[in-house]
Amino acid sequence: MSWIDRLYLFSPLDYTGLVLLLMGWVSIGWCVENPPQRRPSVARIMNDYRRDWMRHMVTRQPRIFDSSLIGNLRQSTAFFASATMIALGGGLALIRNPDPVANLASDLALGAQPHVVWEIKLLVVLLFLTSAFLKFVWANRLFGYCSVVMGAVPNEIEDPQALVRAAQAAELNITAARSFNRGLRTTYFGLASAAWLLGAGALMAAVLLTLTMIYRREFGSSSREVLLKAPPDTRT
Repeated sequence: MSWIDRLYLFSPLDYTGLVLLLMGWVSIGWCVENPPQRRPSVARIMNDYRRDWMRHMVTRQPRIFDSSLIGNLRQSTAFFASATMIALGGGLALIRNPDPVANLASDLALGAQPHVVWEIKLLVVLLFLTSAFLKFVWANRLFGYCSVVMGAVPNEIEDPQALVRAAQAAELNITAARSFNRGLRTTYFGLASAAWLLGAGALMAAVLLTLTMIYRREFGSSSREVLLKAPPDTRT
């Protein structure tokens, strides 16, 4: 069967769902990373907190607390990278033997389809998981760079390099967090793409649900309101 013949195995609704999946993934990422000034996302708000963190680190002695925090961030990226790697292994095993998926579809009365259809649908999921894995690995590497630069920050605040190094560490921290957040969003959409196994309607519903969830967390969550609150004025 040629690739042209395989294209006709999918309905126009399938292609609509696939386009919605890709457009939703790209558009929500752009909205989160480039929000309007009057309505910043949680990711953008956290960037300012990361810069504050590195500025305060300069005068904090000892810096065990800071090293512990950056270590926790690296552990988080390592955990998600390991989880996506395991999921990739399971997905590759299913592509080599899609019979379990086909049998499940038969049990759910989803209709019989050629194995190549299930393989292509699984391949979309694997592509998202692969992208997420690479982002998590890069985030882990960047947090490692950040920890090295943090170690290069002089202990004396009077040193002209102290605030400069702290600012460099903050930007590396922000870049690592951006990659980590991209990995999380890609994982969300990878899970949404798995709904395609149930049909085009399920895929579109999963994409819309994922978009709503991400938008609410970034622009309408209670945690965002907490982050936006100004600290109380303790001056007498």
